[in-house]
Amino acid sequence: MCRRLANDSRVDDIAPDLSWDLPLRLLGGLHYLVLAGEASWDDLGAALDDHAAFLTRWCSEQDVQTNEVQRSWALLPGFLTVADERPLDLLELGPSAGLNLLWDRYRYRYSSGEWGAGELELSGDDRMPFPGELLERRVDVVRRRGIDLNPVDVTTEHGARVLQAFVWADQTDRLERLRRAIDVARRDPPQLMQGDYVDALPSLLRNRREGAQLVVFQTASTMYLDRRDAERLRSALHHAGREEPLVYLTTGRAPDDDGFALELERYPDGRTERLEVFDFHGAWLDWGR
Repeated sequence: MCRRLANDSRVDDIAPDLSWDLPLRLLGGLHYLVLAGEASWDDLGAALDDHAAFLTRWCSEQDVQTNEVQRSWALLPGFLTVADERPLDLLELGPSAGLNLLWDRYRYRYSSGEWGAGELELSGDDRMPFPGELLERRVDVVRRRGIDLNPVDVTTEHGARVLQAFVWADQTDRLERLRRAIDVARRDPPQLMQGDYVDALPSLLRNRREGAQLVVFQTASTMYLDRRDAERLRSALHHAGREEPLVYLTTGRAPDDDGFALELERYPDGRTERLEVFDFHGAWLDWGR
């Protein structure tokens, strides 16, 4: 399909700015139309002709938005690792629609046991399982905040369709999982804020819930920061940690680019512990790797 589009001269008219993510944006726009019943994958030529104005606007204005809820399956062991008797105050950096801020509302299955009782069940291949006693821990989340340059409001039909549009149309299991997660979010959505989280982080970290453990986390977001902003982020964590300790769960590229490495950083001292490596979309995990 990408080859067909690349060879279609109409694409140049719709999106003359050939940036690296143009194919993703254009396919997302087409999928958005298909989901609305306004276009068909069987006749891309007609879609390009009939919806040229919409696709031109979409490609210039709509950034690529994904919110892979399956990553919660890989993140849960990290959250359980930092859980203690205090409730958790969650802050996600770059949350998109915030579906992973709702991780405690899902049900999980691992080779070593199960956790949670939500309607959406997440499972995967824990090739190197984490300690089963972690599954005995229970958590209480008192607040869920997320800050994103362009957060997606899935309580609206447009927002929900945008997220679905950036999933490949033939990945039916992934689409169904996303739709069920959207249903969960609509019942009690997290607090999503629009802004640059590097700029806003000092203020957000000062806003604490008394008696709660502040847990800051991110997946596949900070890799897009330049060195200066990455240093500003960690400086904010160090400073806030001196006022009251906090923890930071963060992902980076794993060795050999084989998935994400999940690391736990404790502030104010910045002590770092690698917990696991997991698939980019959360299909598998290797604990302790």
